[in-house]
Amino acid sequence: MSTLAPKKPAQKNKWLTFSATAVGAISALGILVLLARWLMDEPAIQGFVAEYPGNGTLPRDTPKGLPAWLNWQHFFNAFFIVLIIRTGWQVRTTTRPSGQWTRSNSGLLRTKRPPKKISLDLWLHLTLDTLWVLNGAIYIVLLFATGHWMRILPTSLDVFPNALSALLQYAALDWPLENGWIHYNALQLLSYFATVFIAAPLAIISGLRMSGAWPQSAARINKVYPIELARRIHVPVMAYFVLFSVVHVTLVLVTGALRNLNHMFAARDDDGWLGFGLFALALLAIIGSWFLARPLFLRPIASLMGKVSR
Repeated sequence: MSTLAPKKPAQKNKWLTFSATAVGAISALGILVLLARWLMDEPAIQGFVAEYPGNGTLPRDTPKGLPAWLNWQHFFNAFFIVLIIRTGWQVRTTTRPSGQWTRSNSGLLRTKRPPKKISLDLWLHLTLDTLWVLNGAIYIVLLFATGHWMRILPTSLDVFPNALSALLQYAALDWPLENGWIHYNALQLLSYFATVFIAAPLAIISGLRMSGAWPQSAARINKVYPIELARRIHVPVMAYFVLFSVVHVTLVLVTGALRNLNHMFAARDDDGWLGFGLFALALLAIIGSWFLARPLFLRPIASLMGKVSR
């Protein structure tokens, strides 16, 4: 008879790990806030914040206000990003896909190589990726055509000390003075720049390398840029988008929710409830799509683009 003690259930271990992680994260945040508040009481830091209040210098002709096209772009970007993260995680963790999809090898899609069978989750992930890239391309064109690039591209070196000042103020829970309708603070500017011009291209380039559209016969390129490197880039970039989204939504809600939501969803600068109502509708659309992204509803759509099998 064995004298070994019975192993703890895996589910209980997961909850213990999650609880310990949550307690550790909350404790770390508490220490960070206390440290930031202590620093903000120091004369040298107070002088630094007085000299660099958090807003970098922008060009004189920087557009003011947020146009309606930016509101629509913001919604579609959030919509696609949430579902891309969901399907990407499913592709990474699902061992037995609920369905398979094979591209139709006919018409404009005809190629010499036979179509490759992929999971239904991967088909949805790639389809959402394509729509997200298309939405991003439209955004970039409009951004530079209307001059709104000045709001998210650094044009002065004082953006960096101002960003550090804004970070200290956020950490101390003493929100920096800002008016998103006129300009973003320096930390917002740098974070939006990093998201649009660094994280998004990395997600696209690494995702393309991992997809079937990548030329497998290009031996020289594949040696310089192996698929293992693409995987090591793709997952951390996904984690960045999750972290950015959580921080972004949190700050929107705690630094003047109604005005911020009007900026982002209603193209107006006031404290009315229109932006909140449009935000609620957008949230319902995202949540509804999250639950509708199931094989029962996906199979009829996927079958329009290829063959679906169980």
